[in-house]
Formats: sequence, structure tokens, C-alpha cells
Amino acid sequence: MENALDQIRDGGKRALAGALTRIEAEPDGAETMALLDAAYAAPRAHAVGLTGPPGVGKSTLTASLIEHWRSLGRTVGVIAVDPSSKISGGALLGDRTRLRTDPADQGVFVRSMAARDRLGGLADLTVAALVLMRALFDVVLVETVGVGQSETDVSTAVDTVVLCIQPGSGDALQFMKAGIVEIPDIVAVTKIDMGMTAAQAQADLASALDLRDRPPGEWAVAALGVSALKGEGVDDLVGLIDRHFAHLAPALAGRRQTQAGQWLIQFVRERWGREGVKRAGALTLDPGISPFRTLSRLARDLAA
Repeated sequence: MENALDQIRDGGKRALAGALTRIEAEPDGAETMALLDAAYAAPRAHAVGLTGPPGVGKSTLTASLIEHWRSLGRTVGVIAVDPSSKISGGALLGDRTRLRTDPADQGVFVRSMAARDRLGGLADLTVAALVLMRALFDVVLVETVGVGQSETDVSTAVDTVVLCIQPGSGDALQFMKAGIVEIPDIVAVTKIDMGMTAAQAQADLASALDLRDRPPGEWAVAALGVSALKGEGVDDLVGLIDRHFAHLAPALAGRRQTQAGQWLIQFVRERWGREGVKRAGALTLDPGISPFRTLSRLARDLAA
């Protein structure tokens, strides 16, 4: 299946779009599992999650990050998780309206995925799409749907989580009380061109983050201000994202393996229910073993 992965690389956006469509249509099919198994063994990208409440400016910031990364010569894949249409069940907004990118630029690819009934901020197959795109790009950005305090799934899928907070909305203090405060590696106060209101939000966040217990050697969560429309602070944000990735390097493989194990359990539960989890037994992954290889075996066993 290495050839299939090479074919996607060589085929550009059209080939990748087709592969993602097949993953959505046959998520536990043999060819899908083999492709994802090969992609899992060849990680390349830094996976970044962008989360926060609706209206905070995630899509505008995503566009600015894409532009900045491309100016550095980095290729970028984006998974934009959208609210679902109640009629079709598909992504309600779609990548064409969410983000404006150059169709001729093979170095950037945007895929919209419908959240459906998931309350954790991610679509059912986000992780599978992320694993494939992680083998193809320098950076993969996952922009979550934006449902507030339940939006914590992203921390189990990406390497770096950026939480967006909007000045004057009360989010700066409210999020300190919510579970989501435990997941960000970086907190970005958006729309800092709002002046004193933005400065107060940054001060509130800095004070609240100072109260968090941090074991020696753990990453210190940073708060900074950005204005995507004016391009202010975006370079500083990219610098922080890079620094966090460098900080993760010694433990990155183990972290991703733990995340893969969590995804495997969740997928089995959603695909085959509690009885499937019971029949599957202990769902653990040995170091270096792909969850997709394990899932392929489980699909055969549970179908028997």
C-alpha cells in the first residue's frame, strides 16, 4: 500500500480528495485500513488543533496561519470541522465558503468534515483523515466546529492545541472554570485591535494561567494576542507553535501512540457498540503498532 500513498502524493489535491472520500465511505474497508496503516508509519507533519467558541475568529486566523506557513515554504493541510446540515448530514458551510485559498497552489489543501452529532468538536473520521494528511504535509491544522466547553476531543488527536478567546465576551474567565482550560498549549486572544478590552482579556488569562500547577519540565501555557485581519501577532503565534513542537520531540512518538489507542477504543465503540468493545477484549497498542492494523483484524473477528 506504499504505492497507494505515493500515488496520492503524486496525484495532488484530486488524488487526496478521492482518498478522503473513500475513507468516509468505507472507514473500515481493507483498502482504507492498509492505506492508513502505511500513512501512520510515515508521519511528517506537525498536527495543530485550533479550538474555541463560535464567532471567535478561528476561520480568519486559520487563513492567516495558512498564508504565513506558505510564506515559509511549508505545505499545509487543513481539516475544517463544520456544523452539520440537518437535511443532508453533511458539512453545512464547506471549505469553499470557510476559507479562500488558491486552487492552483498544490501546497495547501482544505477539507471540510461534518461534525454530525459529535459534541467534542471533531467529526467521527477526523483522526483517520489527520493520519493520512500527516504523511503528506508539513503542517496539518484541525479547526474544530466551535461548540464551547465540550470541545475537548481535539487534545486527543493533535500535537499542539491553540485555544482562541475573544475579548469582551467573558470567555477569558469562564474558560478558566471549564474543562477546556486543561487542554490548550497556547491561548490566543483574537481581535487584539479592540484595544483595552483585548488587553484586559490577555491580563485575565495570564493571571489565571499563573494559578495552574505545573510540574517541573512541563510546557508553560502561553497567552498572546493576535489580529488575523491586520496580521498582528501571527508570526509570534507560529513561533510559539514551533517551540511547543520542539518541546514535545522527546516524547512525541509515545504521545501519538497513546492518542491512537484512545481513537481505536472510541472507533470500536461507535462502530460496534458496547458489545463490540466487550468482544474485542483488551484494546491496547504495542509501541509502533498502527491502530489501523489492529482495527483491520478486529473488523474480521467482530464480523464473524
